Amino acid sequence: MLDSKLLRSNLQDVADRLASRGFTLDVARIDALEAKRKEVQTLTEKLQAERNAISKSIGQAKARGEDIAPLMASVETMGSDLANGKAELDVIQTELDAILLGLPNLPDASVPVGADEDGNVEIRRWGTPTAFDFEIKDHVALGEQHGWLDFETAAKLSGARFALLRGPIARLHRALAQFMINLHTGEHGYEEAYTPYLVQAPALQGTGQLPKFEEELFKISREGEADFYLIPTAEVTLTNIVAGEIVEHKALPIKLVAHTPCFRSEAGASGRDTRGMIRQHQFDKVEMVQIVEPSTSMEALEGLVGNAEKVLQLLELPYRTLALCTGDMGFSAVKTYDLEVWVPSQDKYREISSCSNCGDFQARRMQARFRNPETNKPELVHTLNGSGLAVGRTLVAVLENYQQADGSIRVPDVLKPYMGGIEVIG
Repeated sequence: MLDSKLLRSNLQDVADRLASRGFTLDVARIDALEAKRKEVQTLTEKLQAERNAISKSIGQAKARGEDIAPLMASVETMGSDLANGKAELDVIQTELDAILLGLPNLPDASVPVGADEDGNVEIRRWGTPTAFDFEIKDHVALGEQHGWLDFETAAKLSGARFALLRGPIARLHRALAQFMINLHTGEHGYEEAYTPYLVQAPALQGTGQLPKFEEELFKISREGEADFYLIPTAEVTLTNIVAGEIVEHKALPIKLVAHTPCFRSEAGASGRDTRGMIRQHQFDKVEMVQIVEPSTSMEALEGLVGNAEKVLQLLELPYRTLALCTGDMGFSAVKTYDLEVWVPSQDKYREISSCSNCGDFQARRMQARFRNPETNKPELVHTLNGSGLAVGRTLVAVLENYQQADGSIRVPDVLKPYMGGIEVIG
């Protein structure tokens, strides 16, 4: 959430920066609400001062033996007017808060300006796509030829956009997740966490999924109790660990990683990537989250991206790194890098990780703070998150990039210990 003081002091500047990411801020409505808020607040404060003065004079008049009935009637009337004024202020503030909750984060000055993904800027590439000397298959054909990747049975169980993995491919999927977790905890300094898969609304509001993106979530309504939501990513649970907390400065940075299933309804994605495992309602992801001191967050973002890139390098999968433009960034981000892995059957790079610095945007929604050692006062932390990596999409990349002419799959060297030494499946 943006700082309300920023809207009051630099409303047009905020509007201009939001416009760079395709968001139109209703400046006139905010101006009108702020003007009305100031007017009602001024009248209420004046009325409160008058009421206090009259209340004080009641005691004096009573001591002099004077009739205090008229004064008491005035106080009663003022009390009613004050209650009405406070109620009106609450209504105005509720609308202002709702507007604030719907505003995306402001892009950092270093973010390229653009309307959509065409405005993203390629930063670097790693690896060279393999030139196959045979007709390649996509991951669906590779998985289905041995019955190890089954979309028909998954559809019988759950409908479209689900997959059933069996045998060596299921083991390869598990091996990828274990490899990623071990890398991030053993070499990159993250603490592993196992988190709930069901959360309540405040956690999703804290990281920015609610209220704006409720249609993209799977919701479980419960009569007489708070609704549950299936997590769209472990970013929600890991980041909210510090919600409502004041973290000691010496505890920063906090670096957490978790392997969880993720659940997304993919609203608005109808017709996109309907074949295969690229876009599913349920998928696994290894998620990295960092909670840092504000002055270090941009440096931390570069490190976070490097952690995700290392997974692809060790798997020897060609990829490219993009700086997302203003119009393609996620709701909560001030700056984002995407990693795109080479998918041979599509002859192009596809997103496999998104790494973002959210600044104090999520922290303000969660009231997550640290104690500044210089002032001994609480200040908002900065939060970062990134996929390290999306396990299903990594499986797609391994199947396709490591395929052989007979449809078998070579096992990447770093995964062989997790596969019991198996070198080829299929």
